[in-house]
Amino acid sequence: MRAPLWLLLTSLVLSPLACGGGEEPTEPSGTSGGNTPAENQEEPSTPAETPEQEPAETPAETPAPPSLSAEALAAADAKYNAVCATCHGQSGKGDAPAAANFPVKPRDYSDKEWQASVTDEYLAKAIVEGGAAVGKSPLMPGNPDLKDKPEVVAALVAKIRGFAAE
Repeated sequence: MRAPLWLLLTSLVLSPLACGGGEEPTEPSGTSGGNTPAENQEEPSTPAETPEQEPAETPAETPAPPSLSAEALAAADAKYNAVCATCHGQSGKGDAPAAANFPVKPRDYSDKEWQASVTDEYLAKAIVEGGAAVGKSPLMPGNPDLKDKPEVVAALVAKIRGFAAE
């Protein structure tokens, strides 16, 4: 008797999901049965409008650096000098002596073509989680201590972006 009870309870729980849950009551509200095909014709036009809006959203994905506090800039400089410069060098060219024997050379941050190919979000993820998190060398360590310090991470991203301007 347990199996039939279990089967009955399961079917009661799953049947609304299989039938679309509460979708049926929302379709008829305010429309007659004859308007349903018109609604179906309007729905494809909505996705067609979405691609037109996407290019407008693309610049927002990599916004201009926010106004950063002097404290965040100082913390970013200290972190870069203590950790990042060990491999990427003071000038960001990836030519620090410690990296001379690495199987994969550190990124040259002054490479403008590379700079244009990555987003600020990508850089922030690499900074906080390490190279492996973005599909790069696991030799680049993460900085989990910066996870809850978004302003310092933003300042480090701005510092990295600044190497391309030099």
